[in-house]
Amino acid sequence: MTTNESSAYDTGSPRFAFGRNWKRFVPEITDVRIALAQGSLKAMLQVDDLRGKSFLDIGSGSGLFSLAAKTLNAGRVFSFDYDPDSVACTRALKERFFADDASWQIEQGSVLDLDYMSRFRDYDVVYSWGVLHHTGAMWTALANATRPVAEGGRLFVAIYNDQGYVSTIWKQIKRVYCSGIAGRVIVLSTVLPVLIAGRGAKDIVSGKNPIRRYGSDYTRSSRGMSPLRDIYDWLGGYPFEVATADELTRFFRQKGFSLDRLKAAGGTGCHELVLTRKGSTPAADRGGRSPS
Repeated sequence: MTTNESSAYDTGSPRFAFGRNWKRFVPEITDVRIALAQGSLKAMLQVDDLRGKSFLDIGSGSGLFSLAAKTLNAGRVFSFDYDPDSVACTRALKERFFADDASWQIEQGSVLDLDYMSRFRDYDVVYSWGVLHHTGAMWTALANATRPVAEGGRLFVAIYNDQGYVSTIWKQIKRVYCSGIAGRVIVLSTVLPVLIAGRGAKDIVSGKNPIRRYGSDYTRSSRGMSPLRDIYDWLGGYPFEVATADELTRFFRQKGFSLDRLKAAGGTGCHELVLTRKGSTPAADRGGRSPS
């Protein structure tokens, strides 16, 4: 999920440097943002805390949600990301808040690397929000993300909504953005003003102050993320794949999961799904032991 090459991610296409974006966000992480991230996890998982639960964060990005899991008393947290800058961000948060906690481990790794994913097994919660549609092989990534989930464990994923031709247009915009300096200039000078104006008009029509979208008030109704960093993530987030809520639900049911909660997206948002693994799955199909 960065411009660096990896055999597991090498599709010959340009990639957005997500980790560089997260590096600018990490200094903005405050107690308020941590509390919002906690609230997001608690609301979707319908729990009060994660006491004693193991938590695998696939594509940890800034590290905010791995941190939220730890502050919700998760017993063991393992975070990995393909992007070395994202790994560095996650490690920086651990150093800041849980420097001496050996129960939180962080690595660089790829969800598309089956050998790597085979190391993980029997996690109570596997989390991957807004990540797997940026791998260049979304359905393979989704399948691999199911492997570490314990019997009765939960999988929490978020995937971009399929808007048909609109998604196709956005895919091309993102590809242009990631093609080089000229592409970024073109997108930032043409698409960005239109995007901001459209969001501002929507706020005005709904009686909201459009300026507050980019201030501290915005965070009170979000997952604790930064609106500015989200804009760059959206414009540059390539590779880019999408799915309908029905496609995702059918896919996971075929993998032996039941749907606990679905927050279906409209427009450019993400479908959020929380699922539970039903029954037992042969160990050969789920990989080996988790790293110790």
